[in-house]
Amino acid sequence: MSDKYLTIALGKGRLARQAIALFEKIGISCESINDKTTRKLIFTDEENRIRFFLAKAPDVPTYVEYGAADIGIVGEDTILEEGRNIYEVLDLGFGKCRMCVCGPESAKKYLSGGGQIRVASKYPNIASDYFFNKKHQTVEIIKLNGSIELAPIVGLSEVIVDIVETGSTLKENGLVVLEEVVPLSARVVVNHVSMKMNNERINDLIRSLKGAL
Repeated sequence: MSDKYLTIALGKGRLARQAIALFEKIGISCESINDKTTRKLIFTDEENRIRFFLAKAPDVPTYVEYGAADIGIVGEDTILEEGRNIYEVLDLGFGKCRMCVCGPESAKKYLSGGGQIRVASKYPNIASDYFFNKKHQTVEIIKLNGSIELAPIVGLSEVIVDIVETGSTLKENGLVVLEEVVPLSARVVVNHVSMKMNNERINDLIRSLKGAL
C-alpha cells in the first residue's frame, strides 16, 4: 500500500451521500463523513490511505484540474458547464436526469431556426454550446441563479435550459420539455498528472467501483 493519500472531492448533497454508500460497499470507510454535527472539512480512511472532502459541485472539477484532488465525483451537468481539463473515467449511473430545453408548448415554433430568441439558464455554457454549435441557432443567453421556470412565465425568455428529473415542477408551471440536450448522471473524474503518477491505484479503485455498481 502506498504511503501517499489519494484525495477525493465529492460534490455536496445527494450525489455525495450516494458516492459514500458506494465507497463503503467496496470497503472504504467514510464513517466520520456521515456525522451531521461535524465541522471537519477533510475525512480520512487511514487503512486505505484515502482522504475525502466535500465541496460545492461547481468547484469539484476545479479542485481536480489543479491537482488539489486526484479524483472527483460530480454530475455531468457540472463537468460540461465548467469545461475543465480533466479525465472523465466512469459513469456511476446514479443521479440520473436530463438537461432539456423547456418552455410553454407554444414556444416550440421558436426552436425551428426562426428569429433570435432569449434562453434563460443556470448553465449558460451548456445552453450556448447546444444552440450555437449543435442547432446553429442564434440566441441570447440569460444567466439566472434562482427558479429558472419563472423566466418564460414572466416574459424574460422564450425558453429555458435546465435539469429535468420528474418534470413535475415544469407541469405545475405550465411548461413542457421541448428538446433534450443531454442525459446526465454522476461521473468520476481524474486529474491528468494523478492518472500518470498513480495509474495502478486509480485504475484499481475505478475497477472496484465499477464492480460494485
